[in-house]
Formats: sequence, structure tokens, C-alpha cells
Amino acid sequence: MYWHFGALFVLALLCAVGLFYRVSAALLCAALTYVFLLDKAQYLNHLYLLCLLGLLLAAAPAHRALSLDRLRARRASPAGAARDTPAETVPRFYLFALKAQIAIVYFYGGVAKLNGDWLRGQPLTTWLAAHGDAPLVGPLLASQAAGLALSYAGLFIDLSMGFLLFSRRTFPFGAALAVAFNLSNALLFKIGIFPYAMIASLALFGDPSWPRRRLPFLFKGADAPGDAARAPSPAAPRRSALPLALLHGYLLFHLVVPLRHWVYPGDVAWNEAGHRFSWRMKLRDKNVSELGIHVLDPRTGVREPLDVEAWLTDRQLGEMSARPDMLVDFAHHVADRLQKDSGVRPIVTAKVIASLNGGPLRDLVDPTLDLASQPSGLLAVVQPP
Repeated sequence: MYWHFGALFVLALLCAVGLFYRVSAALLCAALTYVFLLDKAQYLNHLYLLCLLGLLLAAAPAHRALSLDRLRARRASPAGAARDTPAETVPRFYLFALKAQIAIVYFYGGVAKLNGDWLRGQPLTTWLAAHGDAPLVGPLLASQAAGLALSYAGLFIDLSMGFLLFSRRTFPFGAALAVAFNLSNALLFKIGIFPYAMIASLALFGDPSWPRRRLPFLFKGADAPGDAARAPSPAAPRRSALPLALLHGYLLFHLVVPLRHWVYPGDVAWNEAGHRFSWRMKLRDKNVSELGIHVLDPRTGVREPLDVEAWLTDRQLGEMSARPDMLVDFAHHVADRLQKDSGVRPIVTAKVIASLNGGPLRDLVDPTLDLASQPSGLLAVVQPP
């Protein structure tokens, strides 16, 4: 994996400078997705977002201007063949796709906050109380009023941010608000590169000509003669039809998937059904007070506790203990392994006592239910007793 992340760094660098862009962008997307799919317990919204942005960048001809590929193509072209090189512009929908992806993250992050716990200030009030010893602002953050105020502020910022950034008139205000919002998240919570990636994405929302206007020295001599005046060929609209259709399908998919928890029974914050891939960020705080996995041999009726720590890493154990679908995944894994060894599939049950956002303690799953016989994957919806 050290070699893999080293390769990720090299591929990201190649994409940034636009060298062998088509190959490096596709490999970067595949390498990121491989890391993302390795371990369900390592699911992070920002890694999922990077995979999606990597896919969009792999599809976009983002190397047409100010890239080493462009420089190589110009140097390799015979004198006077400037018109044979590709234009330095791209269809607008490639840029729109990247902007829409960022706006979807903000908007659905706000939609997910429209729930009873968030509107009463939880779990943000509990998390902010942990910063009560911070200099100057500590007592303020520890107050219930601060948790409630920041909960509503986060809700309105998420719901409005995409609209503010898309409008040229409101973009400066939206950009300033986005910087302040994401930096405050980075200071208060350990959420990795997500805030900085969202700040960097602001470069997508300004007028597309802003790099040439603000950084003209980078483009001196970069334009081949005739590039600015060259008009699209008559075949361009036909060539754009397939990418445009794929874009519509892509956006429709990402507009629908975050709402899929409505087709599952129960509370998504409790049973996690439909939680992932839906931009449900920092919404729940589950406290697990008891966890016990038991294996029952159906032949002998002997029921024994399972040493879970021998099967899982600390991270996997911590994530699984609060997520019913991962309990089902683990039960299937245990049953498959033990069945392979003994020839008999055991019954796997879990006794998990947890609370959600400071609520009462209760069973997370039915302690008498054979989790190894329940559907897994997208169909795993385990209700409490």
C-alpha cells in the first residue's frame, strides 16, 4: 500500500501538470476507487467525493490549455500547423458537471440536516462541549445556545451554498462564506482533507476566463495562432451528444441516490440503511455501551461468545459496533468461515446496546435474530426489536 499511495502521488502530479493526462487521469481515478473499496469500515465522504471528481476529470479534456501535453503537441507540430492542434476550449458541460457535483454535496448535506435531532442542536451541541477548554471561545462553544445556533447556520449554509456559488452576482459572498464555513469545520472536527478540497473547488465557480485575466503571465505564448478565432466544427454538436447524455444520466443518478433511504423502513440514522453515498455528514453520535457476538452450533445447541478483537482491527470494530448492516456483513463472514471449517453453518447473534445523539439506551438489533441468515449488502435493513 505504500507503493500504491506513492503511485497515487505521481499520478496526481501528472494530472496537475497535464502530462499524459488521459492515461494518468484514468489511472488516478481507478487507484482512488481501489482504496475506497478496500474496507467498508474506512468509508469517508471525502474519499467518495474524490473518486467521483476523479471520474469526471478522467472524462473531461482538462489538458487542452496550459498543460505539458499541449506544449508537447505544439512542439511536435510542423510549422504553420497550428490549426491542426485541438482548440484550448472544452464544451461547457464538462465544467458544469464538476460544479454540479460540488453543489450536490452541499445541498444534500443540508437536506440530511432536516431532522428532529439536528433541529434541536444535536449532535453538534455534544461535540462542541468537548471544546469547552479552548482559549477565549471555549465557554461559548460549550453553551447550548452555540450548538443550536451553529446547527441552524450549518443547515442554511449547506442548503444555499450551491445556489450562491452558481450565480455570478452572489459568487463572491458564497465563496467567502464557503471559506469561513470549511475552515471552521477543519478547526473543530477531524475530517481530513474534506474542508480544503471544498475550498479548492471554488476555483471551478468563477468566470471560466479568470485564470487568463488574473494570471496572464502563465499564458504568454501558450495560445497557438488562430486558437481564439477558431470556431467549432459542424461535427462538434454530434460528437457532444453522447457525453451530454451520459452527463444527464450521471446527474440524475446522484440526485436520486441520496434519497433512497425513504424506501427503507425505520430511521436511517439508527439502522444506517441508505446512509452511505448520500452526503449524510456529521449527523449522528452513537454511543455503544455493550457489544457481544455469540455463535450457536445448531447440532449441539452450544452457544459461545466470539472474540471479536481477534477478527477485526480497532477501526473495524468501532465502526461495526454502531452499524447494523456491518454487523450483518460480519455475521456472514464468521458463518462462512466456520461453516468451511466444520461443515455446519452456525447461528450468529449480536447483543448491542446503544444510544443515538444522547437518547436512551436500547438494543441496536434483535439479540435473538440470526444475522448470518439476513440479506446483506444493499438489502441489509435490520430493525431494532
